[in-house]
Amino acid sequence: MEKKDFEAWLDNISITFLSLTDLQKNETLDHLISLSGAVQLRHLSNNLEILLKRDFLKLLPLELSFYLLKWLDPQTLLTCCLVSKQWNKVISACTEVWQTACKNLGWQIDDSVQDPLHWKKVYLKAILRMKQLKDHEAFETSSLIGHSARVYALYYKDGLLCTGSDDLSAKLWDVSTGQCIYGIQTHTCAAVKFDEQKLVTGSFDNTVACWEWSSGAKTQHFRGHTGAVFSVDYNDELDILVSGSADFTVKVWALSTGTCLNTLTGHTEWVTKVVLQKCKVKSLMHSPGDHILLSADKYEIKIWPIGREINCKCLKTLSVSEDRSISLQPRLHFDGKYIVCSSALGLYQWDFASYDILRVIKPPDFLNVSLLGFGDIFALLFDNRYLYIMDLRTEKLISRWPLPEYRKSKRGSSFLAGEVSWLNGLNGQNDTGLVFATSMPDHSIHLVLWKEHG
Repeated sequence: MEKKDFEAWLDNISITFLSLTDLQKNETLDHLISLSGAVQLRHLSNNLEILLKRDFLKLLPLELSFYLLKWLDPQTLLTCCLVSKQWNKVISACTEVWQTACKNLGWQIDDSVQDPLHWKKVYLKAILRMKQLKDHEAFETSSLIGHSARVYALYYKDGLLCTGSDDLSAKLWDVSTGQCIYGIQTHTCAAVKFDEQKLVTGSFDNTVACWEWSSGAKTQHFRGHTGAVFSVDYNDELDILVSGSADFTVKVWALSTGTCLNTLTGHTEWVTKVVLQKCKVKSLMHSPGDHILLSADKYEIKIWPIGREINCKCLKTLSVSEDRSISLQPRLHFDGKYIVCSSALGLYQWDFASYDILRVIKPPDFLNVSLLGFGDIFALLFDNRYLYIMDLRTEKLISRWPLPEYRKSKRGSSFLAGEVSWLNGLNGQNDTGLVFATSMPDHSIHLVLWKEHG
């Protein structure tokens, strides 16, 4: 058939075909297919694939693709990345999807990161770390050996761990290497706190002392308590040191001179914890930036406006039972916004602006856990057998790590948390270094550390 005649015939057939019903069209196609040979069938197969399997993700505007991808779960998206290079490129660049997935895992989000491929990489790193936590494989252990008697006091800061012992010494350790940086002769240490230049110690001999790391010299001696000093804190800006004692008092000292500025009374049990911290919320009693002192005993937490005046009055007393039937454990978290303390009934969280109890977090019935660290996303807890991580959004325990038979202490200062920034959300950088330290019966220090990412 000539080309001109064929085109005219095809036009007539097309007009007729369009006038048919769907059923008639289908029968027509079936008949034509039955008359086709191998060449026609191959041609039909190739063209049908193009017509029927159109790559919608490639054809859609990028903004609409991102909108559709937001409805898929991360695991499905990872599978979709295998479809083609184009799909992988589009899905990997969908920042909002991966940021949301990271947030759901308890990961911190830094919106300043501009790289569109960054957050998929972060998510892959995050699911690996969370799997390690779930499988109880995220940590490793080591020991520090050097003391010859009971180690009672521990304090951690910026990769350095200070230990105070009944062998009348204090040591400063580099946790990453296990090396002792400084070792100085002291009194018996019930509490320690340090910075680059100095070490402050509270002692079972009822005194507080300040020491110089470089020389080991005692630069200040604070005398006045009539019981062991279980907790110390200080602020160089205010030139103030505070101490909590078994004599039921809190003393406020001039850090530079050793003079006792005030004795705060009202506690009826040993004061096992004092914390100096700037307030971060506004209320009728304080403003952001005010320096606040918290002091805790077996049943009560007292709040003092320490920076406003030396002769301060107690702003508020917090407790979990008016009849003192429930005691508080000697660990206290205060970040300027919230106060958290544990008891036999669970973790109590107070709003510092109103002093109201925001919530009581009850662990599983078979656990009697104590508080180590508390953040926006995670809490670090422990008992006689395990270290636990709780997701505070669900109040479920998501990981645990076995602990050895560590030295037990009623006052609880022989164990502590290490790095705590990850409690506000992991970010792939802050899950390194020390997680937990405790003193052992053989006078060594048992360390729990983050494993490197796989």
